[in-house]
Amino acid sequence: MIYTITLNPTIDRMLYLDGELTKEKNNRLERVTYDLGGKGHHNSYAMSKLGVENQALGFCGTTNLGELEKILEEKGINHDLVEVYGKPTRESYVILEKNVSGSALITEKGSAISNYDKTLLFDKIEEKVEEEDTVLISGSMPPGFEIRDLEELIKLLKKIGCFIACDLSGDALKTAVKAKVNFIKPNRFEILEITEQGKSLLDTVKELTKTIDYVVVSQGGSGSLCGHKNEFYQITPPVVVVKNDTGAGDCFVGAFIASLTQQKTFAEALTIATACSASKVQHDDSTTFSVKDAQNLQKKVRLEKL
Repeated sequence: MIYTITLNPTIDRMLYLDGELTKEKNNRLERVTYDLGGKGHHNSYAMSKLGVENQALGFCGTTNLGELEKILEEKGINHDLVEVYGKPTRESYVILEKNVSGSALITEKGSAISNYDKTLLFDKIEEKVEEEDTVLISGSMPPGFEIRDLEELIKLLKKIGCFIACDLSGDALKTAVKAKVNFIKPNRFEILEITEQGKSLLDTVKELTKTIDYVVVSQGGSGSLCGHKNEFYQITPPVVVVKNDTGAGDCFVGAFIASLTQQKTFAEALTIATACSASKVQHDDSTTFSVKDAQNLQKKVRLEKL
């Protein structure tokens, strides 16, 4: 089983503008929709679309629980969340301009997590997760969940002996690297925080793969630099028309981890994940991608061995 852990989930409020966003002007909305937010939830959606069994764990608020539950059910996400009573699940605002590629993302910090909430989550993880499972920790940490709590979480997973994947940033990423987890996916900015001065990006990836099984460095539209054992690749995605890039990296991670559990090779997992991400950016919400489209796009992914 794959478990995703979203410590700081969101409900994505999609704001579709009737034109381009302009300061000192009344920017009118064409429509407003809601979608699934939070990296781990996006990961779970990608896995489910690819037919890989998984369950979403983490926290959620109670004051807008009905709204979140509705979206989770619509997206077919199997979940078992710790409810933080009297608090809301945060919202993210995704701004999409008419006839403009890409999106702008504004996120709330999230509600504070108590020690009691953390204990409930840790107990749930200890009860569910087994050695042969995979656990993917994704996204930001909410107020009240500190680095020491993340260290404790990873320590618990290490004790269980499962495969640990992390899509984290900042001090949380440094914690994952120090703990020698099995997978990390920093972006081109985050990798600089753990790169020694004077080292190239490829040299950094090579150094990281000495203690981390899989290292993927996202480079946006330019693709990704990836390493596993003695295999290193530069991945270039196919050219597509980008409508909304929100959630594209999460789609990649979900598809990649799902492919590993399906016993795909490293190269196959990379091309499938890249193709799913390329399909996702052609849709205007935060999660949608087409498996059929991804299968066609996979043939156009360029894989260069380094």
